[in-house]
Amino acid sequence: MLGSQVIEIDGIFVGTAILVDRNQTHRFYATHDNVRSLHNMIVPDMTALKHRVAQTFRRMARCDVGALGRLRPQGQA
Repeated sequence: MLGSQVIEIDGIFVGTAILVDRNQTHRFYATHDNVRSLHNMIVPDMTALKHRVAQTFRRMARCDVGALGRLRPQGQA
């Protein structure tokens, strides 16, 4: 490992980007369940990595909120 950078989305720590070679290639180490599907993803561009992680995190968060709404007992709002 040549270096690493913490990745936070909306103030929540979701993982770390690990610099794996001198060509600026990064590997994503996921720590949050919402981005677990991206664990060990390798990308050559840090900006693209952050964008992909944020997009996935927010999409999964919306799915979680939607699922909670479906779990309410009938007759309750």
